Amino acid sequence: MAPSLRAVNRFGNLVASVKPYAKDCVAVNSPHCGVALRCGADTVAVQHQLCHVTNRASYPGRFATCEGGRGLTRLTTMTTPVTLPLWLFVLILLFAAASFSTNFLFPSVRWFLRRRAEKVIARLNERLERPIEPFKIARRYDLIQRLIYDPEVTEAIVAHAKKEGVREDVAFERAHRYAQEIVPSFSAFAYFGAGVRIARFLSNALYRVRLGHYEEAELQKIDHEATVIFVMNHRSNMDYVLVTYLAAERSALSYAVGEWAQVWPLSRLIKAMGAFFIRRKSRNALYRKVLQRYVQMSTAGGVTQAMFPEGGLSLDGGLATPKLGLLKYLTEGLELSARDVVFVPVGLNYDRVLEDRVLIKASKSRGRRFDANIGHVAWAATKQMWLRVTGRFQRFGYAAVSFGQPLSLRDFPGLSSNPEALAGALMDRIAAVVPVLPVPLVSYLLQEGATDRATLERSFSAALDQLGKAHVHMPRDNRDYAVEVGLRALTRRGFVEESDGALSVTEEGAEIVAFYANSIRHLL
Repeated sequence: MAPSLRAVNRFGNLVASVKPYAKDCVAVNSPHCGVALRCGADTVAVQHQLCHVTNRASYPGRFATCEGGRGLTRLTTMTTPVTLPLWLFVLILLFAAASFSTNFLFPSVRWFLRRRAEKVIARLNERLERPIEPFKIARRYDLIQRLIYDPEVTEAIVAHAKKEGVREDVAFERAHRYAQEIVPSFSAFAYFGAGVRIARFLSNALYRVRLGHYEEAELQKIDHEATVIFVMNHRSNMDYVLVTYLAAERSALSYAVGEWAQVWPLSRLIKAMGAFFIRRKSRNALYRKVLQRYVQMSTAGGVTQAMFPEGGLSLDGGLATPKLGLLKYLTEGLELSARDVVFVPVGLNYDRVLEDRVLIKASKSRGRRFDANIGHVAWAATKQMWLRVTGRFQRFGYAAVSFGQPLSLRDFPGLSSNPEALAGALMDRIAAVVPVLPVPLVSYLLQEGATDRATLERSFSAALDQLGKAHVHMPRDNRDYAVEVGLRALTRRGFVEESDGALSVTEEGAEIVAFYANSIRHLL
C-alpha cells in the first residue's frame, strides 16, 4: 500500500495528512490556510481546520475557503499567469538581451571577426614588403597588461608612490591610464581599407605628388627580420598622410603623434591606424617610463615605425635641431644581436604648406602656440570644397618625397650608445634628400636678389648646377616652365608682385618667401 501523503511546515512539523486511498493530492501553500494538502475538489486538511476547495465563477482559478471566515485564497500553481507592469517587463527583457549578448553573441562575433581579420592580414602580408608583426596585431588589452606589469614599470610605480606620497594602488591606476593613452588599437581594415585610401585621395586631391630620390636596391638589402624606422623632416601635418600613402606597399607604419590628435573622433581613427600618443612636454617620471617601455617593446617586436627627430613642426621652414627623447628610449638597452634596427631617412617638401601662416605666427609666440582650432580647419575645408564644387579649385602645387641611404645600427654599433651622434647622422641623411621644388627654389632666388624674370631664369640654371646630386623636380623638364610655376604660385597669393617686368616681394609675403626658401637653404 502506498504511504500516506503528508505536508510539513518549514520547522518539520506535520500539518496535514491524507489517507493512501486519496487521489491526486498535492501540497499547496495558502496565506490564509498555511501549508495544506489539496485532493482534487475534496477537502484540504490544515492544522485541525477544514478548507474546502471551490470554483468561483467570478474568480477564475481554484480557491480555498477556510472555516472561521478567513476569506478566499487563490491556489497558485506553476502554470498560473503572473501580471507585471510594462516597465518592469521591458526592463527584464533588456537585462536578458544584455546577458545573452555578453555571454553568447559578443564572444561569437569577436571570434568570427578575429578569424576574418587574421585571414585579411595573412593576405596582406603576402603582398607587403615587410609583413605586419604579431606585436602590432596583438589585443590592445593584452599589450596594456604586459606594459603595466613590466618589472621596470612596476619599479617606477613604487618610486612614484613614495615621491608623491600616495598609495601604490593609486600610482598603479595612474600608470594604467598612461598605458591606455599610449597603446594603440591597430586595425588592418582601418589602415589599409580606409586610411590608405583616404591618404591617397587627399594627397592627389591637394597636390601633384612626386616620388623623388629612391634607393630601391638599398632598401631591398634591409634584413627582413630588422625593425625599420622611417625618420623624416616635419614640414606639415600632411606629412603623415603623404608618407602613409607612399609607403602603403611596404608596411603599416606606426607614428608617434602629439597632443593635438587627442580629439574625438580623430583620436579613435588615429589609434586604429596604429599611431601612439605622446605628451611631448611631460616631465612625469612615471609617464616617461611607461612611454619608454612601450617604444622598446614595439621596437623589439619588429614594428615598422615612423618618427620626426625634430620633435615637432618646423616653424621657419628649415630643418630644426633634433630632439633626443624617442631616440634615447629606442636605443637604451637595445639588443642588436636579437634584431637589427635600420633607420630610413625621408625628405619631404611642398610648394605650399597648408598651415604656413599658422606656423609663422607660432614662431613669434612664446611656447609654440598654434592659432588653429577645429573651427578654422572646418572653415578652410568648407572653402576648398566649395571651390571644387564650383570648378574653381586648383591644387596647391607639387609635394615630393625622397628616400635616402638606410642606416643600420649593426653596421654602426657605436651610434646605439650615443643618441646625440645618432640624431646628427640621421638629420644629415634627411637633409641630403630633401626635394627641391619650384616654389622653394624661386623663393630662395628672390631672396638672393633676382629682380626680373631674365635674372630669375639665369639664377635658376646656376642653382641647378650648384645643387649637384640633390633631387630637383623640374616640371615638364623645362627650366622656364619651372620658373613660371613657382612664380605664379607666389603672385597668386599676393606674396610677389610683377610690374613692368620687375619682380618684388610684398611686405606681407616677405616672411612666407623666407619660410619656403629655408626649406632648401642648406643645399645651396
